[in-house]
Amino acid sequence: MTEPLTTDPVAFPQDRTCPYHPPTAYDPLREARPLSRVSLFDGRTVWVVTGHGAARDLLADPRLSSDRTRPAFPAPTRRFAEVRNRRVALLGLDDPEHRIQRRMLVPSFTLKRIAGLRPRIQETVDRLLDRMERQGPPAELVDAFALPVPSMVICALLGVPYEDHDFFEEQSRRLLRGPTAADTEKAREALDAYFGTLIDRKHGGQGDGLLDELVRDRLSEGALDREELISLATILLVAGHETTANMISLGTFTLLRHPEQLAELRAEPALMPAAVEELLRFLSIADGLLRVAVEDIETAGTTIRAGEGVVFSTSVINRDEHTFPEPDDLDWHRSTRQHLAFGFGIHQCLGQNLARAEMEIALLSLFDRFPGLRLDAPADTIAFKPGDTIQGMLELPVTW
Repeated sequence: MTEPLTTDPVAFPQDRTCPYHPPTAYDPLREARPLSRVSLFDGRTVWVVTGHGAARDLLADPRLSSDRTRPAFPAPTRRFAEVRNRRVALLGLDDPEHRIQRRMLVPSFTLKRIAGLRPRIQETVDRLLDRMERQGPPAELVDAFALPVPSMVICALLGVPYEDHDFFEEQSRRLLRGPTAADTEKAREALDAYFGTLIDRKHGGQGDGLLDELVRDRLSEGALDREELISLATILLVAGHETTANMISLGTFTLLRHPEQLAELRAEPALMPAAVEELLRFLSIADGLLRVAVEDIETAGTTIRAGEGVVFSTSVINRDEHTFPEPDDLDWHRSTRQHLAFGFGIHQCLGQNLARAEMEIALLSLFDRFPGLRLDAPADTIAFKPGDTIQGMLELPVTW
């Protein structure tokens, strides 16, 4: 097989120059679709998938493993490399272990179950907007709204006391963006201890959260061990509020920077579900899905050898002009259901229905309550997150 035309490998990951566009340094990757090479922090060269069709095929291929404890698993940062030997529930497992865990959780994230949560989500959103309105402008939207919405919702879903949110939000931040591996490990240990205590308290209780159900129906029956449940709880809590918080904050920033599209959305609120899908594609906040080949794979005129690392750059995949014409335009009227913002295959995001509901309700309610919402600082001075973590706004000063 022949390898794709390449120049010097692009370094991966890199910071975005604009919070809602892929890094400009990734432009050569767009030109070299569907596969090319990137270099990681330690100089290791791995495959990067940037073509939409190739990404769907490979994300569904069982010859690519998500088990980060495999010696050849790619490490995009030094921090990741130093903590990857610790197993991660759900996201870091292959079938059949992954399938067993996922089946336990799927009933809690179905469309019907999430539809039943919509009134509670709306109530949460309204309460936070009431508080913003009472306090008056200006506001810092990440702390005032974007972060507490999904934090409150995932706490209610799991059966986690929201009064502990300062603790777990801080530990989540350290886990995902801690400057060192030691910082990341301490955050994980703190979350493990917290969930261990919480799970122990739930034995024999009558709570109606997902963790309560898992303690009663799985842990007590021996179908799930305590350490496994602690790991699952951490993944669900961290992923359940971090990703959606970033989508709400970055989605708001993006809408404020695209006034024509925002005006259309305000005039026709029924467009909001389509707008959420387009924002998911456009922003692609979880950039850099990681896998390692466990067998040789022939794809797109290329052979990925067993033991080679593979990175999926979702920000570039979701800008593939063969699937999304004029991909750098924000367009509510395009067909976006094929986007890979939630991944694809067996590891496609379990909480995607919840994320969609939260985004639809939060964004629609925010702009309805504050029709004059605008940035309270020059756009190019507002801090956003670096490229080695989930993308989003570090802060979002607004007024109305």
